[in-house]
Amino acid sequence: MRLFPLALAAALASSGAPFLRAEYTPEVKHLPKEPIWEAHLASFSDADYNKEIEKLISAYERASGKRIAPGAKRKVGLKIYSDSGPGMATPTAEVKAVIAALERRGYANKNIFLVGLNQLRLRMTGYLPSLVTGDTLFKGNPVFVLESNRYYDPVWFYDSPLPERFDPIFAAHQTEGVPNDSTKEEDRKSFLATPLFLDTDFWINLPVYTDHQVLGVNGALVNATLWNASNTARFFRSPATAPAAVAEMSAIPELRQTWLFSIASLEHYQYIGGPYFNSLYTKSEPLVWLGTDPVMMDALMRAKINLARRREGFEPISEEIRTLEFAETLGVGSTLINNAKMIDVD
Repeated sequence: MRLFPLALAAALASSGAPFLRAEYTPEVKHLPKEPIWEAHLASFSDADYNKEIEKLISAYERASGKRIAPGAKRKVGLKIYSDSGPGMATPTAEVKAVIAALERRGYANKNIFLVGLNQLRLRMTGYLPSLVTGDTLFKGNPVFVLESNRYYDPVWFYDSPLPERFDPIFAAHQTEGVPNDSTKEEDRKSFLATPLFLDTDFWINLPVYTDHQVLGVNGALVNATLWNASNTARFFRSPATAPAAVAEMSAIPELRQTWLFSIASLEHYQYIGGPYFNSLYTKSEPLVWLGTDPVMMDALMRAKINLARRREGFEPISEEIRTLEFAETLGVGSTLINNAKMIDVD
């Protein structure tokens, strides 16, 4: 199914602003509709993650009035982040806690699968079995490696005239010396990881937060979109195209309909130099968030990242990077952090 990037163009055109100009400031602001649930970790142990993840999911169930239970497809996908390598990946204890919570709700372990990008980094961060011992933390859970190109469907793609292969760290280098020929049909398409929205009852986003020189915040929105599709390095050819692509892809109805929520641990996040991992510029807070509004979650983290940057004498993330604002224009969520509804589950 061809997914054309027309919604953002229409939204910007109606505002009278130039399409995808970096200086564009959306006039429409959306008040938050859903809260962000927050849990406090006594430690980063498996036991504490188990306890707090259960509280978060139970709070969501009470608020939504729907208990999570197996549906027609009886499968759940977990979109993890491992692409900055060891030190800045979705904590394995968090993922194990989410799996345990789903098992308690009736899902078989073998029907809870993980989706990641790069095989080497998935192995380095503990998500794929060790080549030395063969041991794995996730026995019975399939791990889908997107770089294998086995999980894209030629029918489902995001169509854009913005002219390849994607990688959070090396994307900028991959576009060097590559001609920008948007007339070629294959250069227009980014194929989507269909197991998440075609093969599951729902999927859960498990991002990690870093800054990003082109995207601003590498977090919930980006983990669900650019790092979840093929042929996306093309969007890094100008400062405007990658933020626009994130917004457009995050608004795709089929992706949104099965995207249940995002859970983000603040066990580690990076405030400058990302997405390359640099331990000198990382912070840690014993918090876990669950939210259905990825824009709000990213906006809250942008504020935390900017606070850390200012305290260390660095400039805040450029206001010209409009990733979150573009997504807000399309109704994906809200950037009004002063109106954020935070609910402490403890």
